[in-house]
Amino acid sequence: MQVDHIDISDLPLLNTDLEVDGGFPSAVEAFREKVSAADCFLFASPEYNYSISGPLKNALDWASRPPNCWGDRAAAILSASGGSGGSRSQYHIRQVGLGLDIHFINKPEMFTKTHQPPKKFDDGGNLIDQETKEQLRKVLLSLQAFTLRLQGKPANSQQQGIN
Repeated sequence: MQVDHIDISDLPLLNTDLEVDGGFPSAVEAFREKVSAADCFLFASPEYNYSISGPLKNALDWASRPPNCWGDRAAAILSASGGSGGSRSQYHIRQVGLGLDIHFINKPEMFTKTHQPPKKFDDGGNLIDQETKEQLRKVLLSLQAFTLRLQGKPANSQQQGIN
């Protein structure tokens, strides 16, 4: 499995007035191409004010503009927050994803409670907690199996890869 990070920081705020002659701003076009090329999605986001972060919602909206780039593919969600581990944001992402035809894995769920010991990340932002790493491994394996199943490929084949 190959996981590619897609930077959403250059996306302008959604504004349909920026769509000209069926086209999008260049940063949006590049983002939509990457989304369209993906086999599946791994959303990683903090929880802000009991919900989805603004930048993630903006990215979801830009790629949903016709034609919807998200449709009929698998996804998983990782979240981090102080108390809830981001559970509320995950459920809001799932709600939005229903309208975008994204198929989320149901189990395992991963809610990282960042302020509870042991320390989860080092000063460089790297995951260092072994239990959290194991949870992440299980999420990725579930996402891989579900993606392959949606693609009609055998989930146990070492020859099949996803991007």
